[in-house]
Amino acid sequence: MKDSQSHSCCSFSADKEKKTGKKKSVSCGSIFFIVVNEFCERFSYYGMRAVLVLYFKYFLKWDDDFSTTIYHTFVALCYLSPILGAIIADSWLGKFKTIVYLSIVYTAGQVIMAVGAINDITDGNKDGTPDNMTFHIALSMVGLLLIALGTGGIKPCVAAFGGDQFNEDQEKQRSTFFSIFYLSINAGSLLSTIITPILRAQKCGIHTQQQCYPLAFGVPAALMVVSLIVFIVGSGMYNKTAPSGNIMVKVCKCIFFAIMNRFHNRSSQIPKREHWLDWAEEKYDKLLIAQVKMVLKVLFLYIPLPMFWALFDQQRSFSLQQGLMVIQPDQMQTVNPILILIMVPVMDFIIYPLISKCKLNFTPLRKITVGMFLAGLAFVAAALVQLQIDATLPDFPSSTEQQAKFINMVNRSIDITAGKYAFQLQTLQGNEEYYTYNLPFDLTIDSGPTETIRLPGGTRNTIVIVEEAGRMTNIKVGIKVRSKSKSNHIFFNGFGMTLNITVGEEGFGNIVSKNMSTYVDVPQGTAEFVIKNAAGSTCAFKREFGFGSSYTFIIPPTFILEENHIKEVEDIKANSIHMAWQIPQYFLMTSGEVVFSVTGLEFSYSQAPSNMKAVLQAGWLLTVAVGNIIVLIVAEAATLPDQWAEYVLFAALLVLVCIIFAIMAYFYTYIDPVQIEADFANLEPEDEKKKNLEMTKKDMVENHDEKKRRSSNEGKIVQTNF
Repeated sequence: MKDSQSHSCCSFSADKEKKTGKKKSVSCGSIFFIVVNEFCERFSYYGMRAVLVLYFKYFLKWDDDFSTTIYHTFVALCYLSPILGAIIADSWLGKFKTIVYLSIVYTAGQVIMAVGAINDITDGNKDGTPDNMTFHIALSMVGLLLIALGTGGIKPCVAAFGGDQFNEDQEKQRSTFFSIFYLSINAGSLLSTIITPILRAQKCGIHTQQQCYPLAFGVPAALMVVSLIVFIVGSGMYNKTAPSGNIMVKVCKCIFFAIMNRFHNRSSQIPKREHWLDWAEEKYDKLLIAQVKMVLKVLFLYIPLPMFWALFDQQRSFSLQQGLMVIQPDQMQTVNPILILIMVPVMDFIIYPLISKCKLNFTPLRKITVGMFLAGLAFVAAALVQLQIDATLPDFPSSTEQQAKFINMVNRSIDITAGKYAFQLQTLQGNEEYYTYNLPFDLTIDSGPTETIRLPGGTRNTIVIVEEAGRMTNIKVGIKVRSKSKSNHIFFNGFGMTLNITVGEEGFGNIVSKNMSTYVDVPQGTAEFVIKNAAGSTCAFKREFGFGSSYTFIIPPTFILEENHIKEVEDIKANSIHMAWQIPQYFLMTSGEVVFSVTGLEFSYSQAPSNMKAVLQAGWLLTVAVGNIIVLIVAEAATLPDQWAEYVLFAALLVLVCIIFAIMAYFYTYIDPVQIEADFANLEPEDEKKKNLEMTKKDMVENHDEKKRRSSNEGKIVQTNF
């Protein structure tokens, strides 16, 4: 039986249950329903979140900055609302009812989001654009608010509710459950991150065919309905812990009373007490005080952890800043959940047993410390990769420098002198490299007049040489030093009429003759450009782009719409570093996350008193919320000129947080909340006897004094009557 119990997540002796009188044994069915519920809920959440920023930009027509701000505010709210859900669960409804009721709120939010994304609702003129954007924005904001309350509210309850299914002596099985629980989170995240963008890319609509945001939000809403149904179906199998009254109010009052009582008794003549919370003993029972001590000890330990989450959130910069790879940065988002699905069982069934075989006491707090250290190593690996990437990049101008390259649109070769550089360009060609200047320079074309060229500092410029009425002129277009993760492209229209050019959902605008378009970011891979003239005739051409590449496309004067003889000038070569160089940093970061996060969930549950399990889970999630807020506040505060230096800074900060936490963990004493509560429960009868005895003595004294007072009064009355 012991062997079975140590390996099975669901087994428990019924005979032992009868002897000990503990809660009913955990069944595989109850764990199955909880894990499937979590998988569906996480699919719903991450699926909706995967397309949220695109929905803001392309459907609600918000700019990048506002879209990003609303997105981060929504994510922060999702991690702040667990406090509310935990209080409701532990103090009022219990975890089961809280999960059910808030899941209904959650589902309603997802449905409202899907409805708000249907542009045909307000598209009265059937032109594909909503006529009442305020209506769609209002629905979207209401939907996001309900989703934030729902997902955040149930987040601490589901993990704690799963832990409640195990008895106190099933620590091994409970640990396995939290690992499986974390696997389900990342399985849902992985599938939704892949599937939902595919759904969004579909075309749908009644009047016009558009990007299918209703489907992209509707499928997560359907998964949330499935999640709710699955959870309710398993109701009869669950161990349901009843709420213990308004525990948070009691805790706050207990802490406040202890502080005030200590303040009033601050005289040196008054004996000190072992713990400052012991000053609440005059009003609150010792069990509650002991439970508050448990919670505060763990919450104090969590103080450094928001910084870990703030820096952990920067792992997205691995793909965004190191985007000069042979695959898209967005595709790298799937690497993390894939590695988690691999690393969780590897840790549970290989690494941890090997450590145990070596007789090493790998405690939960040591695991958390190691997790932070591994994340720090991930940033060191990222810095090394960044140095390799930087070696392949062109030399961009500093803030005091300007760069320029030249394109010849004249139908013959020309000689150009630009400052200290002299060269010849053939027709419809450009020079390969950018020339760098510190000051304005003189430009001479053939033997024509000299013109002084002044360019803004910190820019790369393309100067197009054209001929008008027999006279050479130049057209300048500049761009600030671009983000290293972008592929910027531009068109020059040398044709005799205005042309409109689009690529996917992006547009270069209407380009008048002998003018340059704006720069447009085009993702890596095959892009199809559509060129349309004023008469509505179109042609398309495709081009394959690598990451970081940049081209100037030239539409020649002899351009024929049906044949599309488009010329191109390569401004920046595509980066050739393979994405495999990023795998070590993702491996280290994911290993750190598994050791850190799974252990944190289990530790928060095991060290929490029975009536505050969800509250302490919410405290763990609150560290994530504070970390996100830190990112919002200081995102731009410590930017360094070199990306590798920024990664080294992150690594140093993580190591510092790791050391601080390790010192705090060294002084932490592990507790058994169940045993402590049982000890106090056994002491309660003795305390009650003492209180009853004291009350009896007090009543006897008061009765005796009352009799004496009455006798005295009666004597006085008799004397008066005589």
